[in-house]
Formats: sequence, structure tokens, C-alpha cells
Amino acid sequence: MKIKISTKAVAISIAAALTIGGCAGKNGQAPNNAEKTKQGVLIGTLAGAAIGALTSKHHKGKNAAIGAAIGAAAGGAIGYSLDKQAQEVADSMNTTVSDNEALAARTQDIIVTKHDRYVKITFKSKMMFETDSADPTPEAREKIMRLVDVLHNYPDTIVQVVGHTDSRGSYDYNLKLSQRRAFSVANLLKNLGVTNKIYARGCSYTKPLVPNDTPEHMAVNRRVEIYLYPSEEDVIDACR
Repeated sequence: MKIKISTKAVAISIAAALTIGGCAGKNGQAPNNAEKTKQGVLIGTLAGAAIGALTSKHHKGKNAAIGAAIGAAAGGAIGYSLDKQAQEVADSMNTTVSDNEALAARTQDIIVTKHDRYVKITFKSKMMFETDSADPTPEAREKIMRLVDVLHNYPDTIVQVVGHTDSRGSYDYNLKLSQRRAFSVANLLKNLGVTNKIYARGCSYTKPLVPNDTPEHMAVNRRVEIYLYPSEEDVIDACR
């Protein structure tokens, strides 16, 4: 099949798609990551459909549908992708993206998972802090520095640092320790040059990831979690 493309028509179609997709977010402000993804998919779909429809006078409908699908995929990749971000985080930590956090926590010191609205990095307290300490160990600092490199690629990402404790000790002790650890990691991120908006909080007596029956499992349940969100709208209550 010979392919005939009107470059002028394609240029006009892409220009129209860009105009419809918009270069600004709500109220004329810069779009957040979630909006960028939606715009990327919209732009890709329209441009792909236009190019597909113009490639031949035959099978225009079929070509347009194929072009729209390919364009949507490409446009979404240009925007924000939690899958891409999760993989970049996992690569920086020399680990993989896990499907089952609780299962991975039994054998891995750092667990990276991708959820519908966020990417989550879970650190065992055993590799992050000395006993009862809120100061990250040299190993933990090195790992967090790797995360900083990834965050530089996602300046609009919202970061939430959450400290968790198990049921050992009093409520006040658990809460204060988890808070100190969360704020310690959040401050380290800021001191390392992270410009993202960062929230930190501590949780006491939270639901354990694994049975709290061994020192290794207790280290999991006294964990620190870092959540990466595309926008403010996606932030969850991590102490639920």
C-alpha cells in the first residue's frame, strides 16, 4: 500500500492538538504532573488520529484508530508515568519494583511498589537507623542521595515521608520516635537540595506489614516510608 501524507495537513492537525491540549494548567497556572499526562495523551491521540487518517485515502478509519492508539501511548510517555518513576526509583536503589510489599519486606531492606496514585519506597528501620535513633546511618544517607537524583527529574512530585513504629514501648515513645525519624529523613532530603514540596509525619501503633514476631520483622514494622505523588489531590493518609 502506498502511503501519501500531506505534511501541511499533519502540521495543522498537530498544531490544533497542541492548542486543545493546552500548555497551561488550571487557572492559567503551570500544569501539574497529572495534568501533563492527560494533556500528553490527548495531544498524542489527536495527532495520531490525524496522521493515521491522512496516510491513505483507503482505510482511513482503521488507520486513524491505529494512529490514535499509538499517539496516546507516546503522548502519555511524554507526560507523567508512575510506572516509569517507580522503575527509576528501583534502579537507583539497586532493587526491583515489587508486586507484594509484605512478601518483599521479608527479604529486602528496600521495597519499591507502584500503586494507582503513588510510588512508595519502604525502608526497614534496621538499615536506616541505629536502635532508638533518628539519625540516618551512612548507608541510609547513601541510599537517600540516590533518591534525590531521581527527584531532580520530577520537580513537581509531592513527597511524603512517614515514620512507623511497632507496638513496643509506650504510645508517646512510639509516636515521638516515628515523628523524629520522618522529619530527620525529610530534612536530609531538603539539605541535599530537593526542591519538591515535602510533608513528614509519624504514626504510632500502625498496622504491621508482617507479623511482629522476630527482630527482623520488628525492623520492618518500625519502617520509614516515602510516597511520591503526581499532585496534591493524590496524597493519602499514610497512618490509616
